[in-house]
Amino acid sequence: MRKIISVAIDGPAAAGKSTIAKKVAKILNFTYIDTGAMYRAFTYYVMKKGVDPQDEEAACALIPEVEINLEPGDVVLVNQEDVTKQIRETYISSNVSYIASYRAIRLALVEQQRRLARNNSVIMDGRDIGTYVLPDADVKIFQVASVHTRAIRRYEENLEKGIQCTLQQIEDDLVRRDYIDSNREFAPLRQAPDAVLLDTSLMSIEEVVVRVLEIIVAKTGYEVPKL
Repeated sequence: MRKIISVAIDGPAAAGKSTIAKKVAKILNFTYIDTGAMYRAFTYYVMKKGVDPQDEEAACALIPEVEINLEPGDVVLVNQEDVTKQIRETYISSNVSYIASYRAIRLALVEQQRRLARNNSVIMDGRDIGTYVLPDADVKIFQVASVHTRAIRRYEENLEKGIQCTLQQIEDDLVRRDYIDSNREFAPLRQAPDAVLLDTSLMSIEEVVVRVLEIIVAKTGYEVPKL
């Protein structure tokens, strides 16, 4: 029986964490937990209810009403409503950092994430996985890229999904989100002391995948299946 392994990939918005985590999880046959999608889904529900995302008390009051499920194929459900596309809209991206900063909401979602990691080998990406959600993760990676590089990646991703936006709009939003994520009081974005720093600014997706696999093997001795 294989040992249960946990991999935490943290970093700023649009650093490519989800893309890499999904590919590595598929190669290793690990469970991928998209924590960012969970916070986006909660943000969607808050805004659907007409609540100001910057109103912490009102947003947290909705916790008992929200049931979030992640299904195969990257499908995200909020109370059984498929919101996979909606949560990638710019208006959600612009407000999710507020929702993710609220202690009560984080505690509610973190407990679900930890339960999954106790029973499965997982790859989880987010802002505070290695520092808070899974502080004892076997592998911790802090994945970064320049703001401009991240903006281009998100811009191209949005165009493919038919989401209207401008490159400048995304770059401005990333700068603002970086500030909020890094300065929030509860579980701020920061590199864990034992995390491996991985700057992907000049790397292709394939190169990053290979490097992450190398880090996992070096840290755990896990045997990567032949591709």
